[in-house]
Amino acid sequence: MPLHIDVLTLFPRMLAGFLRESILGKGIEAGLLTVKVHDLRTWTTDRHRTADDRPFGGGAGMVMKPEPVFAAIEQLQTPGCRRIYLTPDGVPYSEPLARELAGQTHLILLSGHYEGIDQRIRDRLIDQEISIGDYVLTNGTLPAAVVIDALARFIPGVLGEEKSLTHESFTGKLLDFPQYTRPADFRGMSVPEVLLSGNHGEIEKWRHAQRTEKTRQVRPDLFEKHRHESHH
Repeated sequence: MPLHIDVLTLFPRMLAGFLRESILGKGIEAGLLTVKVHDLRTWTTDRHRTADDRPFGGGAGMVMKPEPVFAAIEQLQTPGCRRIYLTPDGVPYSEPLARELAGQTHLILLSGHYEGIDQRIRDRLIDQEISIGDYVLTNGTLPAAVVIDALARFIPGVLGEEKSLTHESFTGKLLDFPQYTRPADFRGMSVPEVLLSGNHGEIEKWRHAQRTEKTRQVRPDLFEKHRHESHH
């Protein structure tokens, strides 16, 4: 049974083009996963379709009300589904987490907005809170797109070439190596000779050295983790 994802957002049109394009769009078209985007205002009950209100205790911004979110999730949830809230104060999204989510059968992604959501939603309905980085966006719809895109790559058949997962950044704890294509010489910039040699052993050695150095320079935290794990 393919993975089904329900996305709850106040901005459903933000995801329309994203879900139709590229590899993800082809995967959805092929039935390898299904994604349904819902407008949270569908579950509001007043004539103004109010989904947010001012925070108790004062403060700037608006907070997402509990009623429409409770109604939406209680209608959409299935036994064993995972209910996820996208928020800057969640656990960091990572490759292992994306792989784990790809193995589920039903996910509900709640996109936050304004100054956040009523805490009672988080206390009662949410199984997991995920952050895509240490920064704040205007709403949680883009994080939902990021979560979907990253996990879709682990669903068999979505990526045309399964091998393309093996050398990518983060799959093996190191960042990616530099890539080159034709022409071999462009404006005086040449492709490294080793890549033109046809010697696959030397090519692998060069790529590993490049990945190691790039990781050491750009992500010393990952480099130390890799070095520590390599010695055990």
